[in-house]
Amino acid sequence: MSLSIASLNSGSNGNCYYLGNQNDAILVDAGISLRETEKRMKRLGLLMEQIKAIFISHEHIDHITGLPAISKKYQIPVYLSEKTYLNSRLPIEEHLLHHFSADQEINIGNIQITCFSKKHDAADPFSFLVSSAQVRVSVITDIGIACKQVIKYFKQSHAAFLEANYDEMMLEKGHYPYHLKNRIRGGLGHISNEQALELFLAHRTPNLQQVILSHLSKNNNDPAIVANLFAPHAGNTEIIVASRYQESALYTISSNTSVEKQTTIKRPTQLSLFNYG
Repeated sequence: MSLSIASLNSGSNGNCYYLGNQNDAILVDAGISLRETEKRMKRLGLLMEQIKAIFISHEHIDHITGLPAISKKYQIPVYLSEKTYLNSRLPIEEHLLHHFSADQEINIGNIQITCFSKKHDAADPFSFLVSSAQVRVSVITDIGIACKQVIKYFKQSHAAFLEANYDEMMLEKGHYPYHLKNRIRGGLGHISNEQALELFLAHRTPNLQQVILSHLSKNNNDPAIVANLFAPHAGNTEIIVASRYQESALYTISSNTSVEKQTTIKRPTQLSLFNYG
């Protein structure tokens, strides 16, 4: 059995990732509006009714904006840690609310989700390994460092949503105040393009078919910079840069080391539309 994956949006203006097989699907984070989520799912040929659960990584607004409306309208169960729930103050209907803890495995139909802790400046941040049969996809964004848990699950992945938040030189020379720069690069914020590449080079396996570079900063990164950084080292791994303005194509990941692009989306050519955050 394969897993189909797509980034519905990725950046400081909202994060939402789709993962599903032929029978079941989940969203990881719901950081864009109900309307935009519906529109982007429809353009990919996906139905909201396919979503059987939403998993929330942490309480920052760019990961939860659309959650109450989406969950309520479609009666979708929400999974998040108790600390994340208490710090988010989200109005989730009680019968749809589920808590998870570190290293817990949750089955949603034929999909298994492993919830693992990470380093980030939130109350109780998590990332996820999503599995269907022999196919495993990790969602690893908003990490301050590539900790042991991140490395462990990245090494198991056939595909990964991997953060590449900032270019170190752009951040250093940019207009952000010193305290904010240190928050971003201080071990509990985000990882840089270079740190993402280090993780990729040190811990990828021959099974890694695709990496979707995610959560790029609008002000401190450029898609061309990170794409050019990874290109000479990609090997047999397909490298995609996720957008903060539109959904990606829908990709199917299988255990036979092949990636199939199910949906081709017509995209404008203007570079200005590809600012990331």
